[in-house]
Amino acid sequence: MEIRFLGHSCFELTEGSTRVLIDPFLSENPLAAAAPADLDPTHLFLTHGHFDHLGDTVDIAKRSGAFCVASKELAGELTEDGIENIADPLLGGTVEFEGGWVRLVPAWHFGVTPKGTVHAATGLVIKLGETVVYHLGDTALFSDLQLVGRRDEIDVAIVCIGGHYTMDRHDALTAAELVGAKQVIPCHYDTFPPIETDANAFKSDVEAQTSSQVVVLEPGGTHSV
Repeated sequence: MEIRFLGHSCFELTEGSTRVLIDPFLSENPLAAAAPADLDPTHLFLTHGHFDHLGDTVDIAKRSGAFCVASKELAGELTEDGIENIADPLLGGTVEFEGGWVRLVPAWHFGVTPKGTVHAATGLVIKLGETVVYHLGDTALFSDLQLVGRRDEIDVAIVCIGGHYTMDRHDALTAAELVGAKQVIPCHYDTFPPIETDANAFKSDVEAQTSSQVVVLEPGGTHSV
């Protein structure tokens, strides 16, 4: 699998002909590494519908025909916006697709779209090929993060570290301990002044205190698993 960081919390996971796009906040992101028109995903998954995660979902999904997955109420809004190829699980639900599956797990956050639709904020556990990626979404630190790894061995955890709106890098260290992934990629930092932080300090702390390897990606950077 190739993991490409497109900025903020947006990632593209590629395995063979499958291209999964997560949280495509691009056109309004000053640090985005791609424009919406540059991307042609086969699948598009959302952690929640805050503007900095929902982003360009509607435009990309309509143009590409990507199969979308979002929590039930958010999926309902997207259906009203004209997206037809969409699944609407709730927390604990698993959606299978050719080559893998995605499961919605809790994130300690809240979800409301720019249009006012209240919905569940989630993390995403994604199996693509033989690799399991856990995108924690926007979350505070909470002990149930450890439960995800009890069901599936996590190869890569994508962890928010910016603070202010989510956990900071210090709480994210404990989150990394709880999840126990082989590798950790930080996200949701430096996009705006309130979430500026030191990703390399996070890397040093995690690697000193856990068995996880931390991969710090600049927007546009890729990592092969």
